[in-house]
Amino acid sequence: MGLPNASGDLSSEMEVDAFRRLFPLRFHERHLVESIRPDARPVGRARETTLALGAVASADGSALAKIGSTTMLAAIKMEVMTPSMESPDEGCIAIEFHMPPICSPIVRPGRPAEAAPVVSKQLSDTILSSGMINLKELSLVSGKVAWMAYLDIYCLDADGALFDAALLSAVAAFSHLKIPVVSLNDDGRVVVVSEEQEGGKLENEPVNKEKRKLTLSSIPFSLTCILHKNYILADPTAEEESIMETLVTVVLDSSGQLVSLYKPGGPVLAYSSAVQDCVALTRHRVKELQKILNEAMSDMEVD
Repeated sequence: MGLPNASGDLSSEMEVDAFRRLFPLRFHERHLVESIRPDARPVGRARETTLALGAVASADGSALAKIGSTTMLAAIKMEVMTPSMESPDEGCIAIEFHMPPICSPIVRPGRPAEAAPVVSKQLSDTILSSGMINLKELSLVSGKVAWMAYLDIYCLDADGALFDAALLSAVAAFSHLKIPVVSLNDDGRVVVVSEEQEGGKLENEPVNKEKRKLTLSSIPFSLTCILHKNYILADPTAEEESIMETLVTVVLDSSGQLVSLYKPGGPVLAYSSAVQDCVALTRHRVKELQKILNEAMSDMEVD
């Protein structure tokens, strides 16, 4: 008796799937009329977010961030460098965002993803302009030696809101970062002290006595929204981004101050009322992300 119903349900599912593929915008708009989205989220709600620190054992700092299916792996490697003459008592940060072919069907092997350099530039601008990291903390010997922090972020699954997930993974990786112990040898060169040497007696006095963490302030968090007609959709999926093209990304720091607002074109004008609504949604999202980060750091301390 149950077979006809099962067959009918299957036929109905196939019809819905066919309609979604043939008329994706109409499909989504039918949901928006009910203030709901195909994944059952209200229009203003972000996807479930998880964060794990210390995901890469060989890195000095690392984190795995997931927003819905969008997944980012961030890892930091510290290298010694000679500071520039313009900033003799400051270190540097180099950020690279990678999109391998495994992350999305639209990324082809042998061809760099168009979004990768754009996200890299956005991340660099955001992290440096927010003042999250005091570059003077990366100095070892003024005018002679400083740290270069190489941050690499790998997109493992690109299902929308790439910048939001990448920024979250970057912030988490810097929160997890432990700067290595170094000493000066007889030639005046900086030598990284291995973990085996830390507990024993060193030939030369270490420049920094123990591994230390950076002091992070004004931590930036972001939320990307889609503007479509009278609707504002928070944290869009890749499907939503592909059919409703007007994106607005708001970046606020942990105290609620605006760091940046990014709108890369699109057919819908961002009126002041819509921007204010996006900022309000971001303020709520910042509180959520700050809590998630704090919990991940507490879990790390317990471990």
